[in-house]
Amino acid sequence: MRKNWIKHFSWLAALAFLASACGAQGADDGKTKTIRVAFWGSPKEIKIITDSVKDWRETHPDIKIRFEHTPYSGYLNKILTRMAGGAAPDIIATEVDYFVSFAKYGVLESLDPYIETADTFKKTNFFPEVIDRFTVDENLYAVPRDTAPFACVYYNKDLFDKAGIPYPSDDWTWSDFLDIAKKLTKVDERGRTTQYGFYGWAWKNFIYGNGGALVDDVRDPEETEISSKKSIEGLQFYVDLILKHKVMPTPVALANSGMGVDMMFEIGQVAMFLSGIWETPNFRTTRGLRWDVAMFPKNDKGVRGFGTGGTGYAILKSSKNKKEAWEVIKALTGVKGQEALAKSGLAQPARIAVAEGPYFALDKENPPANKGMLNEAVKYAVYDPFSPQWREIESKFIQPALDLIFNGKESIDVVVKRLTPEVNSLLQEKK
Repeated sequence: MRKNWIKHFSWLAALAFLASACGAQGADDGKTKTIRVAFWGSPKEIKIITDSVKDWRETHPDIKIRFEHTPYSGYLNKILTRMAGGAAPDIIATEVDYFVSFAKYGVLESLDPYIETADTFKKTNFFPEVIDRFTVDENLYAVPRDTAPFACVYYNKDLFDKAGIPYPSDDWTWSDFLDIAKKLTKVDERGRTTQYGFYGWAWKNFIYGNGGALVDDVRDPEETEISSKKSIEGLQFYVDLILKHKVMPTPVALANSGMGVDMMFEIGQVAMFLSGIWETPNFRTTRGLRWDVAMFPKNDKGVRGFGTGGTGYAILKSSKNKKEAWEVIKALTGVKGQEALAKSGLAQPARIAVAEGPYFALDKENPPANKGMLNEAVKYAVYDPFSPQWREIESKFIQPALDLIFNGKESIDVVVKRLTPEVNSLLQEKK
């Protein structure tokens, strides 16, 4: 059984922005409390997040917020190091997978006592799936800011129009998708691919979307299910996009291109791009790009499934200003804060009413016009296994092994046969 872990542009420019817009503060004057919030993000994301509570800060002069940018890479270790050195923030942003490790270390404050005394703050205001992710032993330890199913297939309208292909709808199937990807793949007279029909890094979608799974139980994983028939079939479909149908670049070809997939999509070298809603701010500012999104297709038997991310805010147990920290979390995850986030296009709000409202689902003027489909996609989202060692298992074992498959170096059967006992051993090692 799962243990009770809770009990037992330039970065210089970003830093300059933080110093001014986020407010470098001196010592508190006894009446004013400074709440330090650790988070990550690009310079554009930093501005979006800090601006989301601009109005709140003006009406709460007794609480100052100091946003402290912390790079996403190694975020967990950086926060734990700061805690060990007595320099921990009051609040941390935590992604749904990092949350598992923070939970293991028992460093988070249960938020239920604060919620119980809050008149207008209710768990039922949020998508239940992400509330459940941040809940351990019936205690909520982070309030969701956003949810992020990997369900957005971005498509270039001009490339579809040029090929005479109707835009995809949310009820399309894997067969429909493959047919379109083939038609949108272009090869020159020397055999070089000049335009790929598709690129998607979210290989898990093809496992989940075929009824497969990574583990036997997401909340209490003991064995991997990557060797199951449905998982292998889904993974094989993904591999065939690369090696058989050649509608998608190999990892090596992508690396040799000298540019990111987002740029390849922007300049028309990739017609469809599978990712999350967070790509939106960049694509909105790309001049001349006409685009929208469709929900990742269901398989030919009608099965749906997506990997997912999402972010919440948690209070560290070490905070000396928990009451004020709670007020800041309410602002960051409140209606106005999430409306500001929705307007930016950066994230799908975790508050159901905001996600269904005029700043997200009903906003047809700002692309993507079809972003409201994500409110349905949440129901089919599958979180990574709730295991503190899963991040290491995936980064050190699963992903390198899969890269061999994606580059045509080894077969799925050989890799899965080798991978299964390794993953099972690691899952059992720290139970």
